[in-house]
Amino acid sequence: MRRPSIQLRLARVVAGLAALVIAPLVALADPVVVPPGNRSATQPPISGYSVARTKETGGSFEGKYRQVYAMLARDHALIDKIKTISAIYGIDPIHVIGALVGEHTYNVDAIDTAQGYYMKAMEYLGTPIVFRAKGVTIAEFVAKPQFARCASETNDYDLWDCREEVWNTTFRGKTVDGIDWPNDRFGRVFFQPLFAGQTFGLGQLSPLAALSVADIVHEKGGQTLISMDNGPQLYHEIMDPDSSLHYVAAVIRLSIDAYRQIAGFDISENPGITATLYNLGDVRDRARALKAANAGRSGADLIYPQENYYGWLINEKLPDLQKLLGR
Repeated sequence: MRRPSIQLRLARVVAGLAALVIAPLVALADPVVVPPGNRSATQPPISGYSVARTKETGGSFEGKYRQVYAMLARDHALIDKIKTISAIYGIDPIHVIGALVGEHTYNVDAIDTAQGYYMKAMEYLGTPIVFRAKGVTIAEFVAKPQFARCASETNDYDLWDCREEVWNTTFRGKTVDGIDWPNDRFGRVFFQPLFAGQTFGLGQLSPLAALSVADIVHEKGGQTLISMDNGPQLYHEIMDPDSSLHYVAAVIRLSIDAYRQIAGFDISENPGITATLYNLGDVRDRARALKAANAGRSGADLIYPQENYYGWLINEKLPDLQKLLGR
């Protein structure tokens, strides 16, 4: 999963300005249902990162798909948990299946059983992990006065989104208070204390992605409220399948809500679109950009959400994936 790009943040500004002068026809109307299936007849280009990673391991995308499918097919207890946790967040479990399959097909090789993730989760409880960069802990960093405007945010997603925006505009690649800050993503600079570029667990979540839905998981799922001050606990939560599935479901719930409330589209019937957004992140920025693109459009002229290579696979394999749920 990736965090927002500067270009998408600019799209947010455009969308905000447009809202001042154009009636938000799409968002105010009943949401437009995005039907199941792919809009593209052929799979969009696969990311170079995924191609290179799979080549390095000597595997193939089809082979990795079969591997994760087999893991899910033989782990009936895991499927039951997916169903139960999905119901808590009010989503069809096929969306969670799509995210897990997409991550393990394109971004990481599957561990043979969920038990492997349980064992890894226990290892993190005893690992000293502190989120810091340039000798500054993340708690100290976001307490700087440059982040004061973020204090008014009322949910964790907007809070961390605001903090990342401040990072991009004020600190990234700049010298501030005598410290030369890297020209790199916020999450990579502060939230990769073990090895860079890593996501974790069944859902391949980054620490920043988990923190962004921590309030939803706590309120809806009753899970422990994770904190940027407790790295071992955070990693345990996203590695342990029993808890990590809550974060996967919460991320998907947030995506569905964002596209309904902001862009005026109901994507709950298209697991390829929710999988695409799970892969790309930036859901609210993307929803705002789509709303701006549809300003003044209606009917057949509407621009619909589009699946990427990751989501395209999920829609293409949907009949097989539904069988995992006994459908």
